[in-house]
Amino acid sequence: MSYAYKMSRRPGQRPAPQRRAPNNRGGQYIHPSKFINKASVEQIAEEVFTPTQTFASMGLDERVVANLKAMGIEFPTAIQDGSIPLIIEGKDLVGLANTGTGKTAAFLLPLIHRILKKEIYQVLVMAPTRELAQQIEEEWRKFALGLRLYSAICVGGTSMYNQIRSLQKDPHVVIGTPGRLKDLIEQGALRLDKCDGLVLDEADRMLDMGFLPDIKFIMAKLPEVRQSLCFSATITPEINRLIDGILKSPETVSVRKGETASHVEQDIIVAGTKEEKYDKLVELLKAPDFDKVLVFSQTKWGAQRLADTLTKDGYKSEAIHGNKTQAQRQKALRSFKEGNVQVLVATDVAARGLDISNVSHVINFDQPNTYQDYVHRIGRTGRAGKSGKALTFVSHHP
Repeated sequence: MSYAYKMSRRPGQRPAPQRRAPNNRGGQYIHPSKFINKASVEQIAEEVFTPTQTFASMGLDERVVANLKAMGIEFPTAIQDGSIPLIIEGKDLVGLANTGTGKTAAFLLPLIHRILKKEIYQVLVMAPTRELAQQIEEEWRKFALGLRLYSAICVGGTSMYNQIRSLQKDPHVVIGTPGRLKDLIEQGALRLDKCDGLVLDEADRMLDMGFLPDIKFIMAKLPEVRQSLCFSATITPEINRLIDGILKSPETVSVRKGETASHVEQDIIVAGTKEEKYDKLVELLKAPDFDKVLVFSQTKWGAQRLADTLTKDGYKSEAIHGNKTQAQRQKALRSFKEGNVQVLVATDVAARGLDISNVSHVINFDQPNTYQDYVHRIGRTGRAGKSGKALTFVSHHP
């Protein structure tokens, strides 16, 4: 018995007629042709970046270089190659790069260097979601291993008491989401008067999620003299206005290759009913190459329902969405990263900023509200120059 029948129809009820309308209720209409891009081997080859320098030749502190070498990282990605020398020089910077290009290291590595050289005292990193903030801190810990540099992570859904204790230790980097950072400032637990480094990561996502008032509140607490960095996948008039008010004579490093990575093969699947959509999803998951699949649902309830139904039908699945506690979200994410579950079902908000290696497929079970959300979703596969596949369910052929 399939998903749609079990969850949506009463016995004897006739299925509702299907309208030829977009699946993204309340959002912009996105023509199905926008979800199709037959990536080729030639396109992948064109995007291979050949570095002209090493981390050592950039002038990074030798202890940071040693940590990278121990991690098996020897050469920079394009965004790292362009950004690190400028950040080491103390420049303000706008970094434009598709997701999965190594931009976290592009700002953390030179900032760790500047802290070690006592050129910066403390850095504030703002990110749009808890998951991204936690991933940034994980990267920080790896890059700063053994260097006696400390961090505090300030996000919602976790103990504020523990965060306040971390802040009392005067950490070298504070990583957080705007809402929780504002709360801590208002309580007097977070002071930014000594914070002379700032990073806005995924600035476009933060503006999309309505964080501009919180960002402005936080900015007003920072010293005038500081180094400011802004990383974004897109540049919009709103981003430009934000940059104008925060950065001073910034350098721009852009390695964007277009709205969607050309090495992500994109296609559609036509399904007229929810029942047919679920049945086709299950057929896809039977294929051996669908081994690490990220499925997007429009609602929290829909994400949980889909994950539960897949699990009952024998497919190891987890869900992450806003109704889950942070501990539950982290547990589900860890299980997916470690390959203990095949399918992770997520809503847009919960999945923003996820950095998961080797996601074989992204499937849009429900269409996104905007094309920018679509670009973000499919960026979860084909990361770091690898190939990936994205499939989107539509109600009719374009």
